[in-house]
Amino acid sequence: MNNSENENNAFSRNNQAYLAAPVAQESRIKLIDMLRGVALLGILMMNIPYFAMPDYFSESFRSDPTSANFWTNAVITIFFEGKMRALFSMIFGAGILLFTTKKEQAGKSATGLFYRRMAWLVLFGLIHAHIMLWIGDILYFYGVIGMLAYLFRNMKPIYLVMGIPLVAIFDFVTNTMFYQDLRAKRIDYVEAVKAQNENKTLTDAQTKSLTTWRQVELTLIPNREDAAKNTQKMKSNYSTVANYIRPLAWDGQTKYLIYGMGDILALMLLGIAMYKWGFLTGDWSDSAYKKTMLIGYGIGLPLVMYSFYYHFLHYPNLETNLAMMEKTPIVWVNLIYPFQRILLVMAHVSALILIYKSGIGQSIFKRLEAVGQMAFTNYVSHTAICTLFFFGYGLNHFGDFQFYQLYFIVGAIWLFQLIVSPIWLKHFYFGPLEWLWRSLTYWKIQPFRRDAIYRVS
Repeated sequence: MNNSENENNAFSRNNQAYLAAPVAQESRIKLIDMLRGVALLGILMMNIPYFAMPDYFSESFRSDPTSANFWTNAVITIFFEGKMRALFSMIFGAGILLFTTKKEQAGKSATGLFYRRMAWLVLFGLIHAHIMLWIGDILYFYGVIGMLAYLFRNMKPIYLVMGIPLVAIFDFVTNTMFYQDLRAKRIDYVEAVKAQNENKTLTDAQTKSLTTWRQVELTLIPNREDAAKNTQKMKSNYSTVANYIRPLAWDGQTKYLIYGMGDILALMLLGIAMYKWGFLTGDWSDSAYKKTMLIGYGIGLPLVMYSFYYHFLHYPNLETNLAMMEKTPIVWVNLIYPFQRILLVMAHVSALILIYKSGIGQSIFKRLEAVGQMAFTNYVSHTAICTLFFFGYGLNHFGDFQFYQLYFIVGAIWLFQLIVSPIWLKHFYFGPLEWLWRSLTYWKIQPFRRDAIYRVS
């Protein structure tokens, strides 16, 4: 037996100690890693304005087609907004099966491990939001909602897919109810202000409406003065930023959680279905992917372009938004969003898989696979880089850049992660946060350095 065989057998014997071990590195589905990498990098395009820009940042260019900012926003809104998060959620759903299938086939229960895994993700999300101060954290939501998605993992794909329109309608109804509650508060406030300006004595209900709307301004829809103060808070020290971010993040994780759960759950279930059907693993024929791509772009693009144009016409700034709220009980155009997003994400994935299977651009795809394998680490790295670059306790560049200029920074972060991720994975099995998460999940230190194989032999 040669040295290589001795080393491999030693590594194999060492891994026998793990009664429930992670999926072996060679068993990873590289195509799913690539798609996860695309989604992860794409999400930064939507997140970076909320790291870097003040409230209502788009008002200065939203109605100005001569501006580079306008067209940057148009391209991102039409092609990427919502689609990257949808893809990431679908891949997360597929990951539920990747995590559980082999364990269950070996006769081992994956339930305890999976719920421990999600519980740690919830904790990571709380740290991400409240210590690293990223108000847009998704780890917490994925941990909570992943626990629900797990219950549906054995359902037939057709039933999972049938849930998409039902959830879209449910989300539209619940968000419309939330919108109508805000609208009622706004109308009551406007009537109270009118009475106040006419020097009338306010009723108790009218006095309460002023206080109620003020709370809305402090938590959801800041007025102009509040918006300016919020910018100053973001350009201040860690304590000031934290005192501003934490209550808003906590509201999103608690009292507003119900409004986002259905959407993420439906996308995870769609990912489970698409994995079972072989869509996410490249098992469909090229003609099937082409047909999906043509349908997705053919229907989805006109829908999203109409929605973009509608908002361009009717929602140019805060004051117009509030006026539209006062006179519009139901914003029917919002019903377009969940459908155009699914159509376009399916089209994007089809296009990516066709290119991937063609053999074109394999070098960049291999780098995207590495980014996807380290998605947890890379996602949190986005927060570390952006908070320290933009927030007041870092380099304090909050509000300093034009909108289009932010995407040069995005490109630099992409380039960094596309270069570093493959190099890291040459020396280590996982990204540092992936390794920590796995070790906590299995409650045992997992192999980390690739040269550890020689030390155990």
